[in-house]
Amino acid sequence: MSHERFHACIEECIRCMQACNHCYYACLEEEHAAMMKECIRLDRECAELCAFAAQAMSMSASYAMDVCRLCAQACEACAEECRRHDHAHCRRCAEACLSCAEACRTMLA
Repeated sequence: MSHERFHACIEECIRCMQACNHCYYACLEEEHAAMMKECIRLDRECAELCAFAAQAMSMSASYAMDVCRLCAQACEACAEECRRHDHAHCRRCAEACLSCAEACRTMLA
C-alpha cells in the first residue's frame, strides 16, 4: 500500500496527537486535576496510538491497518471522555479524536 494512500489519515493522526497532548497538559493545570484523571489517561493513550499509527502508515508497515483499528478505538474512547468536560481544550480534543477515528475507519473500509 502506498504512502500517498495514507496521507490524509496520517495528517489526522498527527493533528489528533497534538490535540490530545494539549488536552493532557491543560487537564494537569485545571483546578481539580484529580477529577480529570480518566481524561488525562485517555489523552496519553490516544496520543501515543495516533503517533504510532502515523509512523506505521508513513512506512507502509504491514501492520498499519491493525494499528489504525486500535487508533480509531482509542480516539472514540478519548472523545467520549472529553465530551464529559466543559473545558475548551476537551471540546477541541474530542473533535480531533472523532475526525481521526473517522479517517482511520475510512482507511479500514
